[in-house]
Amino acid sequence: MNPNDGFRELGRQECLDRLVGAPIGRVVHTRDALPAVLPVNFRLDGESAVVLRTSADSELARCIDGVVVAFEADAVDATAHSGWSVVVTGRAVVVTDPVEHERLDRAGPWSWVASPRDVFIRIASELVTGRELVGGRTLYGVDLPL
Repeated sequence: MNPNDGFRELGRQECLDRLVGAPIGRVVHTRDALPAVLPVNFRLDGESAVVLRTSADSELARCIDGVVVAFEADAVDATAHSGWSVVVTGRAVVVTDPVEHERLDRAGPWSWVASPRDVFIRIASELVTGRELVGGRTLYGVDLPL
């Protein structure tokens, strides 16, 4: 990336640190051979796994178990013309171990929609990338309109 274009690559740990404070992310997966994106609340678990909670009967739980997905979270400050985006790519698996399920049930994340039967989905962080926009939409130090 060109250092003069306003973007800065984030290191792996910087990316994970950003995820800790993000309330919402998006799971990118394939549905009927087409890309699909769903917003989810989540939690970073352990060193770097993304965990989300959903209904056991949900389409998401059925279609991403055992497949590679992307997870993205970001933050934007429209006034300052700045922000960041982090993408975690890895295999998603439904947590089936009862002890692990109980631990996550206590620790979260908590679903925003009540369900009689929840499952946790863990996304391994096989690839973590991110970038930050600092002071975008400026030319020679003058803010440009959006």
